[in-house]
Amino acid sequence: MGNSSKSAQFLMESRLSQAACGSAEACFDLGVAYSCGTGGMPVDFIEAHKWFNLAALGGSEQGQSMRAEIAEEMTAREIAEAQRQARAWIVTTQARAA
Repeated sequence: MGNSSKSAQFLMESRLSQAACGSAEACFDLGVAYSCGTGGMPVDFIEAHKWFNLAALGGSEQGQSMRAEIAEEMTAREIAEAQRQARAWIVTTQARAA
């Protein structure tokens, strides 16, 4: 079980690194992880929406679809928070790239 946890941690860190470089696929994978609780991640619809939103902004049609699907399970405040976090991620990653 320990190796599985370490493997999941490595996968998530790898996906975060790829997402910071602008990978829509990595953002989508993070959205899936948070929406389903895969890789040992807690189910967190705000985080999932954030990542699906970032994937959609990167051109992922699956990201658009999943963002809409998960939004049906969220309150307007939760969606607003997810959007705020997505904007913050964009600002942070652009600042690092500059």
